[in-house]
Amino acid sequence: MSKTIDNAEVLQDKTVQPEKPKGIKALWSSEDALANWIGFILIIIGAVAVLSGSFDFSPLKFSTWGNGTNLLEQINGAFFGKLILTYLVLAVLFTVGAKLKGENPLKFFVGFSVLFVLAIIVRLISAEYTMNRYLEWAFFALIVGLLVSNTIGTPSWLKPAVQTEYYIKTGLVVMGFSVLFSNIVNFGLYGLAIAWFVTPVVIIFMWFFGTRVLKIENKPLVITLATATSVCGTAAAIATAAAAKAKKTDLSLAVSISILFTILMMVFEPIIIRVTGLGQLMGGALIGGTVDSTGAVTVAGTALGELGQTTAVLVKSIQNILIGFIAFAVAVFFTTRVEKSSDSEQKVTAKEIWYRLPKFILGFFAASLIASFVLLPVVGKENISAINSVLDQYKNWAFVLAFTSIGLGTNFREIKSQLTGGKPMILYVVGQVFNIVLTLAVVYIALSGKFFPLPNLAT
Repeated sequence: MSKTIDNAEVLQDKTVQPEKPKGIKALWSSEDALANWIGFILIIIGAVAVLSGSFDFSPLKFSTWGNGTNLLEQINGAFFGKLILTYLVLAVLFTVGAKLKGENPLKFFVGFSVLFVLAIIVRLISAEYTMNRYLEWAFFALIVGLLVSNTIGTPSWLKPAVQTEYYIKTGLVVMGFSVLFSNIVNFGLYGLAIAWFVTPVVIIFMWFFGTRVLKIENKPLVITLATATSVCGTAAAIATAAAAKAKKTDLSLAVSISILFTILMMVFEPIIIRVTGLGQLMGGALIGGTVDSTGAVTVAGTALGELGQTTAVLVKSIQNILIGFIAFAVAVFFTTRVEKSSDSEQKVTAKEIWYRLPKFILGFFAASLIASFVLLPVVGKENISAINSVLDQYKNWAFVLAFTSIGLGTNFREIKSQLTGGKPMILYVVGQVFNIVLTLAVVYIALSGKFFPLPNLAT
């Protein structure tokens, strides 16, 4: 009996799963529910702080240093005050969440404290002038984690805090507040055509190419890699991995490949766009539709100019709205088609689909809807932007913790075993090339001015 339980625990540890139904208790004890609670606590406190002006809830943000700016200049009393605030807010919320999940809060707290120190190192390195210009903090977070896990190994006392999904799900709920549905109005049918037409076509193409042409048997890996390629990298990968019950090694592989090519595209795509004379409007839209990470999209778009940045961010923001819909669609597809036994007559129920659906996606949608249709009309765009400036940093801290955790939980030997035959890499490269070609075609039709009038975008 104990052997069966041990095997079950190992399987659960290696699989990105939604929580098991636990009745009313699931509302405060499951990981997805806690990600929603923590995310909304941060959103509520951040909104109250900004709108009331009675206290400062802004977390620590490293200013760019180097290139004539001394790092020590920003280390003062205010710096340590923000550092302590950030640590206490995140440590308390995540530790209480760990307790509610049934974990040992003291062990989690100890591990989290060290993980937070690693996150500080990551943000410090990524704020350096040259590093900040060419590489995202996500890259350094992954590298720091990988260096630890593949040299001295991740210590057992640190492992209780190495919870990638816990942090990134919380960050995604907070991120939902910044994904305003009004962006659809700003860019209209142009953004919808670029983001909402291309994305599902690329996912379907990569699914058939991966399962039929490359004959990859690991179908959760195929769909996770497909959504990471076509939507927004890690965020989409996490949501899809949960919906498809992908193994953690599948998620690590998809994220690693995505980050590698995101860095390459972030650096070289703006250069190619300028050389080919594509222009800021079309070039920005191409970047927004093809570069995986939202942060990398902003950096690459900025390299083109103000209009390029505006267009890139608009397209990516509209594309990000699809995360929840895609996660739901994957949950339904895998439940009713991929995993349904051919010799079973049992019908898939709505309850099973609900069980499979990543619940943190509901928090993402709720945050977006509240920001778009409740707060925006009442407090105005300027206040929403001010709230987002606070929340964006908490989101970034959560993502840094998540990316560092990915590195700490990833062993190169495991990734190497997943790359047998190079099929996952081939799938990504072919899928991304298809994504770029199709996006470029749609961008040309929509924004070249030869078929439709150009949109008037304020920069």
